[in-house]
Parts: sequence; structure tokens; C-alpha cells
Amino acid sequence: MLGETVHHDVPHRGMITACAILATVLQLLDQTIANVALPYMQGSFSASFDEITWVLTSYITASAIMTAPVGWLAAYYGRKPLYVVCIIGFTATSMLCGAAQSLGQMVVFRVFQGIFGAALVPLSQAILLDIYPPERRGFAMSIWGVGVMLGPIMGPTVGGWLTETYDWRYVFYINLPFGILAAAGLIIFLPGGKENRPQRFDWLGFSVLAIGIGALQLMLDRGHDQDWFTSREIVTEAVFAGLGFYLFLVHAASARQPLIRPALFRDVNFTSGVLLMFMVGIFMVSSLALMTPWLQILSQYPVESAGLIMAPRGFGSLVTTLATGRLASRVDARLLVGIGLVMLCYSYFLMSRWTPDVSEHEIIVAIIIQGGAMGLLFTPIQILAFVTLPASMRTEGAALFSLLRNLGAAIGVSVASSMLARNAQALHEMIGDSVTPFNRALQAGGPIHRWLDPASRHGAALLDRIINEQAQIVSYADIYLLLIITTVPAWLLLFMMRMPQKAVGAAAE
Repeated sequence: MLGETVHHDVPHRGMITACAILATVLQLLDQTIANVALPYMQGSFSASFDEITWVLTSYITASAIMTAPVGWLAAYYGRKPLYVVCIIGFTATSMLCGAAQSLGQMVVFRVFQGIFGAALVPLSQAILLDIYPPERRGFAMSIWGVGVMLGPIMGPTVGGWLTETYDWRYVFYINLPFGILAAAGLIIFLPGGKENRPQRFDWLGFSVLAIGIGALQLMLDRGHDQDWFTSREIVTEAVFAGLGFYLFLVHAASARQPLIRPALFRDVNFTSGVLLMFMVGIFMVSSLALMTPWLQILSQYPVESAGLIMAPRGFGSLVTTLATGRLASRVDARLLVGIGLVMLCYSYFLMSRWTPDVSEHEIIVAIIIQGGAMGLLFTPIQILAFVTLPASMRTEGAALFSLLRNLGAAIGVSVASSMLARNAQALHEMIGDSVTPFNRALQAGGPIHRWLDPASRHGAALLDRIINEQAQIVSYADIYLLLIITTVPAWLLLFMMRMPQKAVGAAAE
């Protein structure tokens, strides 16, 4: 795997596992840890709401682009050197993010942070699969899955506490001690291996894939500001995105040694699993990106309280992720994924009925259910995807899983933020149409004219605030209902997957 020898009897397995999971948590934590700090960054950098989301999407997009060549880089330079360099680079760029003085600097540093962090998740997964024997890989993947799920979920809680207690810059500085621990542990305990120098890297395939992903993300990030396809810039980015993905697919089908082998997609289970993981990325990060401004702006929670309220989501995910590690060899993984999708839809339904005065109890119940759903989705999808995939393709498959999950997360954040802003603006105009001098409730002598007189500056400002709040409430509800509809393709993909009888007993592997 990754061109190196498999070590089933490697010493210090526990320390290597702890360091690998720590690196995984660090990389995925930074996808969401900045969420609750965005309003503070927005003030520091004098940025708009759409512009400040680049802090999230630049990191996720860079991670998605650089995930594809991880297998080749590890085989060429050696897994251990690549892993250690990436952790050190990730930690160093985290410090630069904390010291950024402008939005431009922050976006550039986040891009480099994503570049270094891209290899951490697939390398962690590959290392754990290598150092554990087949009968214990289910345990290893369930523990690793906890790290993958808890990283994005813990982000808002940790970020809220750091922002409230210290400063938003500490959401990046916190990576320093843990990055040093992970790098030192791997240097000391992870055994080296022989580099298996592969043939030349597929620069053409990587370049067109990077162009496609980058152009797509720019289009989604800037579409709302530029009025979408009425803008020449957005049309250009859409053309480059479509051309990049088209050339990548044509090249992969015709090249001798493409970046991603088409043979991977001949496995129906793997192809369905990759698409499901893409959707999990959308669900997991977009819902977090929506909840943070809801709690802080509409429900008026302080940043630390908003982070703490979201913490139970991690508890729900932790319980179900650990449970699926034990249930994987006894229960059909498709059933677990189906239950997870039902729970996810139910949580979105509950959230679509929220108003700013929703109780903390209702919020916590909904996010625990959502966290539990994520835990039921993540590990079983991997089991279904890899149970029929040849071992020789496992590393490439793991990298592709990370690529699609990161891409789904980036698209989910951009689309959710853009739809929220666009729908709120449209609904503001729609609701505002009824605020006219002919509305009896607002006429002189009406029951609320004294406080909401459109002719006075105070009354007009208060009316605008009420309309804006109502528009945002409806916009949030519409997006959550849309997310429920988005789960329909996931159900269809689930029906396409099969669990071979010979693999049922060893599904956890």
C-alpha cells in the first residue's frame, strides 16, 4: 500500500494510532473551527458575508485538489517523510493564518494550509490499515472514523470557546502544540519503508482536475455577488470548470497511467460509495455552516454559548460511530446507512420549523439526532465501498474518498451560503411589498402604528429589521427542506450497492 511494506507486527501500534488520529482530527477540525469566528474575522478584515466564507472554502478546495496526487507522492518520496513534512507545513501555515492582517493574506495562508493538510487524512487511513491485521481493521477504521467525524463537529465548539475566551486568532494557534506532538510521535514511532519509485506523475490529469475544481469553486463563491450568469466572469469560470472536468475524464479514459484509474469505477459498490461520500460532505459541513449564523445572529447566542450548544452533535456522532464498528460484522451496512438517512432527514425537518425563540432543548435534540445520523453514514459507507474493491486499489480509493468528501464540503458551504443570502433578499422584497401606506395595521390609529410608523426613521428601521428577520427564518427553512430532497439520490445509490455473502462475516475489514 502506497508502495511500502505492510507491517502487521509493528511495535508501538497504539502510539502510531494516536498520532495518526490526532493528525486526522487537526486537518478536519480546521474545516469548521473558524465557523463561529467568522463574524469577528469579518469585522477585522472589513469583509462582506460572502467574502468571509472564502476563509472556509479556500481551505476545503485546496485540500480537495491536493488529495488526488497523495498516493503518487507517498510512493515517490516515502510515506513517513511525506506525512511528517505535511504535518509540519500544516502547523506552520496555521500560525500564519492566525497572524494574517487582511482577508487576502488569510485566503492565501488557508490555501497553503489546505495543500499541506490534504495528505493527512488518506495517509492516516492507509497507515492504520497497514499496521493492523485484517481481523482488527474494523476496530481501526471505527476509531479512525471517530476522528474523521469529530473533527468537523468539534470545530464550532472549540472555535467558540477560543474566540470568546481569547481571540479569533487562537482558533489557528491551537494547532501548534498538537501539530508538534503528532509530528514528533510519527518521527519516533512510525517505521520507515522503502520508496517504490513510480513512473512519471500525470501532470496533465492533475492540472485539468485542479482547473475544474478551482473554477467551479470560484463560480460558486462569487456567483451571488456577480449576479450569476449575467456576469462574464461567472460564465468564464463555468466554462473552465466544465472544460476541466471533461478533459480530465477523457484523459483518464485514454492515458496509460492516469491520475485516477478508470478501473476503480468498474466496481459498482465503490462508485456508489464515492458518490454517497460526496453527499455526506455536503450534509456534514453545510448544516454546520448554516447553524452557526442562526445561533449567533437570529437567536442572539454569544459565540461561546453557540459553540457549546453544538457540542452534543459530536456526542451523537461518537456513540453511533463506535456502535457501527461493532455492528458492521452483524448487520447489513446498507441498513445502517438507511437508518442514518432517515435520522438525517428527520433532523432537517425539525430544524426547518425553528424560530429565533426555539428552546435550547429542541436545538440539542435535533443536533444529537443529526450527529448520530452522520456516525451511521460514515463507517458503513466505507465498508460497502471497499468490501468488493481489490486491495491493490485501496489507497487510491481512500484518496478519492477524501477528494470527493472535501469537494462536497466545499460545494455545500458555497451553495448554502449563496442560497441563504439570495433567498433572504428575495423574501425581504416579497414581505416588504405588504408594508405600504394602504396596510391598515400601519395606518394612523392602527394597533401598532405607534411603534412601526413607516413615516418615521425609527419605525422604518424597526420594520426593516423585522422583515429581514422573517425573511431569514423562511430562507433557512427552505434550505433545510431542500437538504431533505437532496437525500433522494442517496437512497437511489444505496439500492445499487450489494453486500457479497462471503464478505458479510468480515465486513468490518
